[in-house]
Amino acid sequence: MPADLLDRARALLRSSPMRQSLWLSLLFVAASSISLGITYYVAHGAQRQAIEESLTQDMAGYRATPSAAALAALVNAETRETDPQRRLLSYRRPGGRVVAGNAAIMQQQAGFRVVALGREPVEISGRFISLSEHIHGGLLTVAQSAKPLDDLRQTFLWVFLFSLLPATALAVLGGVLLARRSARSLRGIESTLSALTSGELGARVPESGQTHGDLTRIGHSVNRMAQAQQQATEALRQVSADIAHDLKTPIQRVAVQLARLQDVPDLPEEAQALADKALEETRGITSTFQALLQIAQLEDGAPRSRFEPVDLCEVAATFAEIYEPAAEEQNRTLSLSLPDAPVTVTGDRALLGQLLANLIENALRHTPEGTGFSLSLRRDGAAAVLSVRDRGPGIPEAEHQKVLRRLYRLERSRTTPGSGLGLSLVAAIASLHGAELRLSDAEPGLRAEVLFAP
Repeated sequence: MPADLLDRARALLRSSPMRQSLWLSLLFVAASSISLGITYYVAHGAQRQAIEESLTQDMAGYRATPSAAALAALVNAETRETDPQRRLLSYRRPGGRVVAGNAAIMQQQAGFRVVALGREPVEISGRFISLSEHIHGGLLTVAQSAKPLDDLRQTFLWVFLFSLLPATALAVLGGVLLARRSARSLRGIESTLSALTSGELGARVPESGQTHGDLTRIGHSVNRMAQAQQQATEALRQVSADIAHDLKTPIQRVAVQLARLQDVPDLPEEAQALADKALEETRGITSTFQALLQIAQLEDGAPRSRFEPVDLCEVAATFAEIYEPAAEEQNRTLSLSLPDAPVTVTGDRALLGQLLANLIENALRHTPEGTGFSLSLRRDGAAAVLSVRDRGPGIPEAEHQKVLRRLYRLERSRTTPGSGLGLSLVAAIASLHGAELRLSDAEPGLRAEVLFAP
């Protein structure tokens, strides 16, 4: 069996609907078997009782004979019309000699041996139900074949084989089909919840052919929840974008006014310093709003219309060349490692360059003087991995996901320049390209890897 089919079979057996179906089938088999067993027990007892009552009535008739000779004559008369395979009669004197009857019943160590009397004695096999009584100085034994009981047992066995087992097989098959159907619905719900958890707010549970049922109602509830969450998130993003857009223009005007203030002749040094500081803060605010607007545009997916094949080797080499002089000026070194063959992905060249620039600037900002940071690109199977590693203080593992939030900053970084949007923007660009940003401890430092799926 192929591995994928084996895995699917194991997953189906582990599913709750399949386990419930098997338990219900087992319960059906147990209940049916108990019912069939009780019916057999009652029918077998009634049949045996009827045979025993018939023997008792026969024995009462023989007991009414006036003498041993009359009893022997009656026994001989009945044996001429009786098949020894169905009914046995034997009347013996105390010495053991058979006076009348169609069979001789002799006791042995293993039980009783029955021999049919006639011209050629024949041993009779099979089960018999017998009744013996001393009458007129002899022992009269009357026995009747237990074949009806054996036939009854055989009948119930055939009923079990050709009725209960096929019904059980159909119940199990029906349970498997229902379990597979339910398992598909559960997989759809599970994959949708997983997608929603990872940020794909447009994920929905696929519509099934069923109009009713618990899983259908759960799927509809999940879709309604996802719809409400998506609308709330989009509304929040829109509000953030509107605020950033509305405040960007007046803040830019303030920056223009501060720049004009700097150009005022004979401005006192203290006022000049305040104007310089205010202009720097204003530019930082403008940069923050610009980053917020760009993240909102990336999340809308608009830049996908500009996607084209991009060689990551070329982009990495270009930005390494751009930032190498700045690194040397700050007494830091930048090392570059690229594969020999081109690594092509589909995306926006400018955005991929901005992604790489943000990672390099972040590494340059946190790498101590006299040390270096590295930029590398490698193949991991069919995937491409772009990696930037610094030798700074790093980020605690518990904070790896938090630093990807907008405007989130580590406690030690609150007094340093920055808006807390650099890694958020990198994550947004990576997500737009179907890639994933992963942060890990480089011991020392931080390693930021962008995994481009094939």
